[in-house]
Amino acid sequence: MQNKQFSKLEMALICWTLGIFGIHRLLMGYKNWWLQLITLGGLGIWMLIDLIAILTGKMKMANGEPLI
Repeated sequence: MQNKQFSKLEMALICWTLGIFGIHRLLMGYKNWWLQLITLGGLGIWMLIDLIAILTGKMKMANGEPLI
């Protein structure tokens, strides 16, 4: 299955709005997205860490491709 390529802005908005459910990790192809779902994004902490990583370009798609 081919993943859709997302921009940093799209992923940042998805992370900000649905990050506590791990939806941004699901869309990026990560298999551990459900951990954020059951812990509500580590009570928001993982969500904020992921948001900063997305905005700085340190978080990539699960297959290693950078966000555009």
